[in-house]
Amino acid sequence: MTTAMRRARRLAPAIALIGVGALALSACSGGSGSSESGAGDGEFTYLGQTENTTIINTLESLAGDQCKAADEAAPLTSDDISGTQWDQQLQLLASQDGLSDMQMAAGTPALMSEFIDGGKVLDLSKALDDLGVSDRLVPAAESTVKALYGDGALYALPTEFNIEGFWYNKELLADNGVEVPETWDDLVDAASTLKDAGVQPFATAGKDGWPVTRLVGDYIFRTLGADALQKVADGDAKLTDPEYVAAADAVAELGKDGFFGDAVGSIDYNASMNLFLTGKAAFFYMGSWALANFNDEEQNQIGADNIGFARFPDVEGGKGSIDEIPANVGIPVMFAEKNYDDDSAAWLKCIAEGYGDTALNESGVVSGFVVDNPPADLPETTKIVQEEIANAPSSVLWFEALFTPKATGISQNNGAGLANGSLSGEEFMKLVQAANDEG
Repeated sequence: MTTAMRRARRLAPAIALIGVGALALSACSGGSGSSESGAGDGEFTYLGQTENTTIINTLESLAGDQCKAADEAAPLTSDDISGTQWDQQLQLLASQDGLSDMQMAAGTPALMSEFIDGGKVLDLSKALDDLGVSDRLVPAAESTVKALYGDGALYALPTEFNIEGFWYNKELLADNGVEVPETWDDLVDAASTLKDAGVQPFATAGKDGWPVTRLVGDYIFRTLGADALQKVADGDAKLTDPEYVAAADAVAELGKDGFFGDAVGSIDYNASMNLFLTGKAAFFYMGSWALANFNDEEQNQIGADNIGFARFPDVEGGKGSIDEIPANVGIPVMFAEKNYDDDSAAWLKCIAEGYGDTALNESGVVSGFVVDNPPADLPETTKIVQEEIANAPSSVLWFEALFTPKATGISQNNGAGLANGSLSGEEFMKLVQAANDEG
């Protein structure tokens, strides 16, 4: 069946007309409000966000290749909804047992937890194991998804996988006798040497806030261990505890020493990217989603071969490990528990076996699936990411991953204060903890 022949069920207009007042995911919602998707309907249904075409394009490619038999048994049909109302409309579909066989996961871990607790989402750990393809996920990606949703099982597949760390300008480091830092003290010493030589140590989007708070979270994981922020989420620790404040203080010290450059609070994402790619800063903490910029010859004036990658360094005496790489899974996908049958299982199996190669070769997207046959002309920076992902045994989340929406906003809005030295670590952590306590 060709893509043009596939039947698209347009749910969005109907959903938009329905009120969203009571969207509790109770077991008593029953099947009376079910949509036409579901087990045994002769189709494999996928629901995605209108703005994202990579996943459906990859699925359609798989339907003509590794998933051909699955597609013949249950043809792929797709629909899409605007990402601006994704969680709201996904919650409504779930409350009516109207989820598709497969869809992008909820945008917030809290909503995913509701789906999991309500029995709406398939436990993929068991399903993949039963199908004999549990080894088709990269360990670091699997651990990221499990940490995100909190109960040790796998409830979504990593169609994207981004690692984070310090990208660096090889030439600037070599010219100034700076080694790639392996400890926090090494990083601070490197920044001091570079600043003394007239080189801005870090390109940082202080205006956006999150590139600064990412450093706070990473420092916490290195000093207190990979479960440190889960303890905060569980109420077993507070960000205002001295050992947590120490992380914010360490980042604030970088700001006080001028390592983020002048007027860091006015530097946004694009400006920080430009600083790094024009050779005006030596280090750039960022996720691997920046590969598109690095591999763009017009943007990248320092050359892709001149860019290296360093994991967030160890902190001496800390409980964490440099092998726990900061990561996120971009846009994961989940399967509906109620719809799961032999047809869905066949699709799940072939997706696990073929998604990694197809996404990378056709779209240049690095996923959390194993890649067996990477393209021969893979850019050097993308090779670096692939190797890091393949070799990383586990991962950690970002600072705000388990925070309330309000606390996330407060954290990121005050990141600039840490970067320019106007906020102490204690002041910053008090603001964020207070917002988190409000719920």
